[in-house]
Amino acid sequence: MLQFRRVIVAISGGVDSAVAALLLKLKGFSVEAIFMKNWDIVDEKGYCSSEVDYGDAVDLCKLLNIKLHEVNFVKQYWNEVFCDLVKDYSEGLTPNPDILCNRNIKFNYLYDYVIHNLKADAIATGHYACTSFGSYLDKYNSNEAVRLLKAKDSKKDQVFFLSQVNQEALRRTMFPLGAYLKSEVKSIARQNGLEKFANKKESMGICFIGSRDFQDFIREYMENEPGDFIDVDDGKVVGQHEGIHQWTLGQRARISGLIEAYFISRKNVKENTILLARGTNHPFLYSSLFFTSKPHWITAKPKELQDEDILECDFKFQHSQDWVPCIVFECTQGLIVQLKNPKRALTPGQYAVFCKGNECLGSARITRTPLTKFSLDYLNMKLNKVPVQVYTEKEKKDHVCTLDNIKLIQ
Repeated sequence: MLQFRRVIVAISGGVDSAVAALLLKLKGFSVEAIFMKNWDIVDEKGYCSSEVDYGDAVDLCKLLNIKLHEVNFVKQYWNEVFCDLVKDYSEGLTPNPDILCNRNIKFNYLYDYVIHNLKADAIATGHYACTSFGSYLDKYNSNEAVRLLKAKDSKKDQVFFLSQVNQEALRRTMFPLGAYLKSEVKSIARQNGLEKFANKKESMGICFIGSRDFQDFIREYMENEPGDFIDVDDGKVVGQHEGIHQWTLGQRARISGLIEAYFISRKNVKENTILLARGTNHPFLYSSLFFTSKPHWITAKPKELQDEDILECDFKFQHSQDWVPCIVFECTQGLIVQLKNPKRALTPGQYAVFCKGNECLGSARITRTPLTKFSLDYLNMKLNKVPVQVYTEKEKKDHVCTLDNIKLIQ
């Protein structure tokens, strides 16, 4: 039976990891901290957020009288998160670097360093999440797989970002904030002399982009490849883009000279064209079916899928969204997911995260969002230049066909 005495907490310089460290000390653990450096490139103003955050981490450890370790994973982050991100954007996908960072860096390299190099009994983070082993591993069971559970604070709950974490790391991770609301965490900080951290502005968005416009940022790493914006309703060119990597589905395309608002509907990588839909609620922006790559299950494949049955659960593909019901089928390539109600801008490259009740089951990367029969009929009705689609028997049965079978003629 493992005895969890020496715990090393990952410190980011923010209030969440600061309070996590404090709570561990109050619980009587032998606490140390570790600061992980993933990015060391300054922005156009000469500002590097990691240097500021490290300074705050130093201040925290002095206040709490705990030892601070520093580890540099810049190379690993570049190779296993950032390079994949650039590759995905070049292929018309929209990746999620936060999920990749947790899977490839924090709960892989950092976990390994803490457990094997620093010889800690457990690692802790400031994530808003829970596990079946308890916030402090007080329910640890060597004979059971650990389950990832939602946090008390439904708005701050971060199981979405942890949905690709491996079982080994999760078994020895403490989440002290899982049982608290964000407001309670800030209150604890102020009551214990950590006002500086309670008042610190929270980082939002992708860490290495900071306050910069995404399109300005990505231009530093990818060359522009101009192409056409095409109106999905009539097939006409309505403007020019500078590269499909600068746009994501559902985003408004600001084209000068056009009165109506257009939104990114589809991206054709081969033709380097982007299909635009007029209006934020255009039918082509919505999907009720999608395909994924092979899934990562936190504990094991759900029993329903083991029995070759249908899994009914909840789903989301963005952290800020609400959970919505879905039906999951398993196939050779991955999963087929049918939603009860269509969702706007289902985006290839993002992760579909699945929960059942309070438990996060795991996630899988969205690979395709096929057009429904309704969307195809709508397109053929609007585009007289496109021949009527002939469905195969399988497509008639599934009521689905991919965009690859349609050629927009200008």
